[in-house]
Amino acid sequence: MIPLDHRSSSALRVFSRRTHARSRLICFPHAGGAAGGYRDWSLDAPWDVEVYAVQYPGRGDRFDEPAATDMESLLDDLVPALTGACTAGELASAVFFGHSMGAAVAYEAARRLAVTGRPPAALVVSGQPAPSRTRGGALHRATDGELLADLRRLGGTAQEVMGNSALLEALLPTIRSDYRLIETYRPLPGGTLGIPVTVLYADDDPEVTADEAAAWGEVTAGTCEVEVFTGGHFYLETRRATVLPCVFGAARAALPETAAWPCTP
Repeated sequence: MIPLDHRSSSALRVFSRRTHARSRLICFPHAGGAAGGYRDWSLDAPWDVEVYAVQYPGRGDRFDEPAATDMESLLDDLVPALTGACTAGELASAVFFGHSMGAAVAYEAARRLAVTGRPPAALVVSGQPAPSRTRGGALHRATDGELLADLRRLGGTAQEVMGNSALLEALLPTIRSDYRLIETYRPLPGGTLGIPVTVLYADDDPEVTADEAAAWGEVTAGTCEVEVFTGGHFYLETRRATVLPCVFGAARAALPETAAWPCTP
């Protein structure tokens, strides 16, 4: 079982225990996001799904660590934490979820684990083009004002700190590093996954088209299902009551058939 550990040496956070959990949902934040963004998800999860969130370096209680600026160095930080905290059996009942940049990170983490024979049970990606359709970009080299303008365009929780100049000044270097990571990201060398993939996106999200979402089917030899919502890039917030049952349902559906029910006291 993954330990309840909020020390900076650990990249995983759990905010609400599920004593009889049968599956684990491990969430990877978007650019500029932190593990705390999934706190409410962990509280709303059903009794048999335990939610964990990944804490990237450079934010939250890892604020004093340098943020990663490329995918490989971020994986070097995160994957040992996953393998160190999870047994092979626990990973077999874990589902990775990632939104926007987090979708690409979750995918590449799943691929690196698959090489070792310890892939997660399934992958759920949201608000991000398939790796083969990655758009790239140069906003990570833009001025602070241009970077802030893009955050305003996308909306979401970033709006809450726009009026706090001191907080923005502290967070902007990490946000810029995240932009650099996802804008320079290209699929890393490696094979195709063999696990189910679920793709979520909003049809009014300027960051991903229907074709870019459907192309996620290329990354796996398993099944690939696409679910469409409305609500812009951060539809996870505006359509939360609809989205969460879909995500938790994917976590439950990925359970191995041999998974045992917990004993009743």
